[in-house]
Amino acid sequence: MKWLTKEVKIAFATIVAAVCVFVGINFLKGINLFQSNNTYYVKFQDVNGLVVSNPVLANGYPVGVVRDIRYDYETADHVLVEIEVNDQMQIPQGTFAQLDSELMGGVKMVLVMGPNPTKHIAKGDTLVGKPAGGAMAQLQNALPDVLAMLPKLDSIVTNLQMITSDPALMQTLRNAERLTAELGETAQGLNQFVNNDLTALSKKLDNTLGHAEGFTKELAALNLQKTMQSVDQTLSNVTSLSSNLNNTVMDLDQKMKSKDNTLGLFLSDRSLYDNINSTVANADSLVIDLKAHPKRYVHFSVFGKKDK
Repeated sequence: MKWLTKEVKIAFATIVAAVCVFVGINFLKGINLFQSNNTYYVKFQDVNGLVVSNPVLANGYPVGVVRDIRYDYETADHVLVEIEVNDQMQIPQGTFAQLDSELMGGVKMVLVMGPNPTKHIAKGDTLVGKPAGGAMAQLQNALPDVLAMLPKLDSIVTNLQMITSDPALMQTLRNAERLTAELGETAQGLNQFVNNDLTALSKKLDNTLGHAEGFTKELAALNLQKTMQSVDQTLSNVTSLSSNLNNTVMDLDQKMKSKDNTLGLFLSDRSLYDNINSTVANADSLVIDLKAHPKRYVHFSVFGKKDK
């Protein structure tokens, strides 16, 4: 082929190299030229360092990239960002974009999906962009509070230094160390008590329980029914003896009140009592007279009896 000259080959190689370089650069940017995408626009007041080829995330998953960033020089009040997302991505109405700054640098765009997944915006529509709400933004918002706390932290550190340098604290720590040592000795003594004395006490208790168990078995082996029968028989005999004694007392009382016997007559006859009383009185008079005139009744003579 005469037309395939050296110059044509060089031109063809240059074109192929340029295409490969273009595709490679876009691939490095995260743009796939061989994949169909949908284009949308996002209007921001401040892009916060967003650059082309930064990722676009939805629910933490990369669904597209930033293709272009254009500043509105006419109104000078917003920045228009062109994004490309996968053609399978359907963006619900009410969705807005938010920029998140990462701790290690870089900015990513996050799509916050709308509440109604059945209604979608058309391709090429413009979304609302809101301020950054990532970790760096939260850190920036918290920075004033941190700066306000620095004097207080300095005062706290100063007070801590004063406390730690106080000799009383060192004395307290030494007392705590001594108390810890004493507690260790107490714990050691308690451990020794548990291992020795408590073991011996446990053995004695086991022996006592063994004796109690043996006594219980012996008590259970007794013929309680026979013992109770003996007790009942004894109580019956006591009851019979008491009845007999009662009958005897009644008979004695009856005989003492009756006049058919000597004892009854002696206790119930008034004349016998009066006679005995008179006899006792006469005997008493006789004894008195005997003491007063003994010679009337007793005579002693050495030479014989003398007639009166």
